Amino acid sequence: MLSTYQYPKYDYVQAPEQKSGVTKRHPVVVVGAGPVGLAAAIDLAQFGVPVVVLDDDNSVSVGSRGLCYSRRTLEILDRLGVGDDTVAKGVSWNVGRTFFNDTEVFNFNLLPQPDFKRPGMVNLQQYYLEEYEIKRAKDLPNLDLRFCNKVVSVSPEGNGATLQVETPDGIYTLETDWLIVADGARSSIRRMLNLEIDGKVFMDRFLIADVVMKADFPVERWFWFDPPFHKGQSVLLHREADNVYRIDFQLGWQADPEEEKKPENVIPRIKAMLGDDREFELEWVSVYTFQCRRMTEFRHGHVLFAGDAAHQVSPFGARGANSGIQDTDNLVWKLKLVMDGKAPDGLLDTYSEERVFAADENLMNSTRSTDFITPKSNTSLTFRNAVLSLAREHAFARALVNSGRLSVAANLTQSRLNTPDTADFRGDMVPGAAMDDAPMQEEGQQFWLLDRMGRQFTALVYVIDPAALDATFARNCKALASGEIAVEVILVSPNPGPAPEGLRVFVDQAGRFAERFDAADGTVYLMRPDQHIAARWRTFDANSITAALARATCNVH
Repeated sequence: MLSTYQYPKYDYVQAPEQKSGVTKRHPVVVVGAGPVGLAAAIDLAQFGVPVVVLDDDNSVSVGSRGLCYSRRTLEILDRLGVGDDTVAKGVSWNVGRTFFNDTEVFNFNLLPQPDFKRPGMVNLQQYYLEEYEIKRAKDLPNLDLRFCNKVVSVSPEGNGATLQVETPDGIYTLETDWLIVADGARSSIRRMLNLEIDGKVFMDRFLIADVVMKADFPVERWFWFDPPFHKGQSVLLHREADNVYRIDFQLGWQADPEEEKKPENVIPRIKAMLGDDREFELEWVSVYTFQCRRMTEFRHGHVLFAGDAAHQVSPFGARGANSGIQDTDNLVWKLKLVMDGKAPDGLLDTYSEERVFAADENLMNSTRSTDFITPKSNTSLTFRNAVLSLAREHAFARALVNSGRLSVAANLTQSRLNTPDTADFRGDMVPGAAMDDAPMQEEGQQFWLLDRMGRQFTALVYVIDPAALDATFARNCKALASGEIAVEVILVSPNPGPAPEGLRVFVDQAGRFAERFDAADGTVYLMRPDQHIAARWRTFDANSITAALARATCNVH
């Protein structure tokens, strides 16, 4: 067990169904109280949806699991109310370095521009994030978190599902309109439903050693190919919270996992890397293989899969927990609209479409990283080493170095929910992209744009002079805000000042919004509730916004 962390034990409480003997029907049930399942449940509860979470354990995840959380994921965690705790406890970093033998050949900066609220990455042991999510979940009155509740059977129906749940007090039955499955890579629900997950298992093994030590290493990601202390293999070093460092040693497929995990075999490897004089203690040791695979579809009627239950990647690039939390961010707002009768059932098909696309992007990058890190032929090894040798002096070779392309938000540019451009724009803020942050000011108060976006559709209108807008413009904005699916119109301006009809004005005092969104006077961006861009125009037109909203919610007839 870990020396730096005390595992909490959460109380088992008898379910209302067991107390009353009456089967209840719930709007949404989530299976799995890991980072992904809890993210989905918290998001739903914040939308006002009653949700039940079932987990077969009564603590957080044990040992060394998820570690790196990307800027995009941190922005989602902010909306869930756990971002501050995650960043405060975790280790923030932006710079990664890659070495060949003992020579640095390549480095990168995840956040080359200033003026973002969150760093490129935060390293934090998964059990901390789960603990923060559980604390947040317990604060929400419409979220019922049930520990030691193991699902033993699932019967899908046309309008929901019936579950048999095993507890210390026996088995009970509950019903749900919607079932979100987030019970991990070995998903029991997926097996119960006889659903396949296809892909590739990589013939290699890696040793994870979490080591407690005091060191003055820079807060950076370091990756070695063929270092002198571990010849012919690769090594990865990350710093975590509590003066813990994670070290990944490539072992090769022939390694015996049980032998390699023994302290007498682990400690010499670490001493060869750190030197005999550095004091450390082993926190956690495990040996893993990895796979890249996914389900064909993430939606099966009223059963929706997310996270590792739906797709799995190798650990290189920090794509596991990040992609899972982004799954829920995509799913929940769509589910809410469908449940409210404001969008057709088909909107949920786009959850599968968009997140299968994102999963495929992750799988492609993860597979390429793994193939580069663990070449399986002499030809591949020769190519890899030639690239590394050239990378120090030649930019074209650096682009080929792949020690794990780190997780970024998927650009859903091919989504059928996007409205195509009708004007020219520069930059990365294209329809389907996740919007960038920017520092803002409103009525003298400083804040970050993403913190004020909420979980509704928002139209950001860039104007040079808010006071110059007429009453007709204001009435159109009010009409959009009062529609069946509300669109909040917010003005963004380089200049403070009043706007007609009390429209809100965010002051782009640093000019970052104008820069990042290629904004000129009159530019409009329509943002989805998950902060992906649905549409953009060079002029404001309420009818165009209404049409784009209908497209983004599958309300097009």
